[in-house]
Amino acid sequence: MQTIGGGVPSVPGAGEWNLKKTVVMVGMMGAGKTAVGRALATRLGVPFLDSDAEIEAAATMSIAEIFERDGEAFFRDRETEVIDRLLENQRGILSTGGGAFLSERNRQIISQKGISVWLDADLDLLWSRVKHKNTRPLLRTANPRETLKTLYEARVPSYRKADLAVRSLTEYSIDAMAGHVVEALLARADVLEKNT
Repeated sequence: MQTIGGGVPSVPGAGEWNLKKTVVMVGMMGAGKTAVGRALATRLGVPFLDSDAEIEAAATMSIAEIFERDGEAFFRDRETEVIDRLLENQRGILSTGGGAFLSERNRQIISQKGISVWLDADLDLLWSRVKHKNTRPLLRTANPRETLKTLYEARVPSYRKADLAVRSLTEYSIDAMAGHVVEALLARADVLEKNT
């Protein structure tokens, strides 16, 4: 896994790129997968896809409601189906839920059909971003920070299996993070090329 971070990269804008594989954003809740994914899609001029949004649209209920009504195992099965379908149907930037990359089945699908990019944010940064949100079903506990810490420690070994890692720091804007992801992807000619 190659890790990128540091400085603010200068990269060309939309229309100047040839994206050959879907880029799958992985990482913890609060890492910026959706925000950075949207900025990246705009920069590369490709569609932005969100597996959680697709699941919610299909179920006509929120992820939290699906967890409550049907349980996590049911949700994870739907998540795999949606990720597989999205990777099959179009090329773009795909944001996944924080638990998606923990599944060996999902990692294999992503590896076969796309490329994974881990947005590597430390625990303090993640907590600063999620502590005021009530949309995280896994954090509805008596001590949500401790729960986040436990999840973080359990999940990082899986995230380290991503094809690329881009370090997320507090001082990076969303646009700067998108630039760092582009920089990481440019190291892979099988994924991204600049049009000449």
